Amino acid sequence: MERIVQLTSLLEKCTVFADIGCDHGYLTEFMLKHGLCERAYVTDISAKSLHKAEILLKEDIGAGRCIPIVTDGLQNVPRADFVVIAGLGGEEIVKILDNGYLPQRFLFQPMKNAEKLRRFLISRGARIARDFTFSDGKKYYDVIKGEAGGRDIYSELEFRFGRDNLNGSSPYPFLIQAQEELEKTEQRLRLAREDNARAALYTHKEELEHAIHEAQRHL
Repeated sequence: MERIVQLTSLLEKCTVFADIGCDHGYLTEFMLKHGLCERAYVTDISAKSLHKAEILLKEDIGAGRCIPIVTDGLQNVPRADFVVIAGLGGEEIVKILDNGYLPQRFLFQPMKNAEKLRRFLISRGARIARDFTFSDGKKYYDVIKGEAGGRDIYSELEFRFGRDNLNGSSPYPFLIQAQEELEKTEQRLRLAREDNARAALYTHKEELEHAIHEAQRHL
């Protein structure tokens, strides 16, 4: 539940809220329970998966405050001013946005390929307010929060590893994750025999060392 606690801490007041691929519906429950939205949409591509949220949000659905929709991404979902997509891959989130729209405000938690999501958001003129890594004690998660408009600028290192991880805003879980990845990369490098594989691993090793140095420099 630590992942849910971290995500709920980043939610904010809006008029219309949408949780795409909502899983159990905990984030929508939090929004409605705390009066953070007037109306909410919960969606999933699977009716069976969406049913879990429908059970949790039964009272709000009955009162018309929450509308469940079986759909793919943002298709058939009325426009919301705050959209959450958590627990999907970065490429999948990009696909959803590309086939839908960039929300005025958003909170994304990609399970992988966060770099591709960052690049897409910046290319679409998004301003990213928070971009960091957190841990629930077992896994590491990236979270990206922002809004449409603003024409943000990212460095290559920030695209790779997340801006807040490098500028001192949220360095600690990232530093542990990066050090673990560096050790694994050095081990793979010692075992690698093919020149192409060694070159790729060495480049990754240098990137990690640079990112770790940047994060430590702002402590």
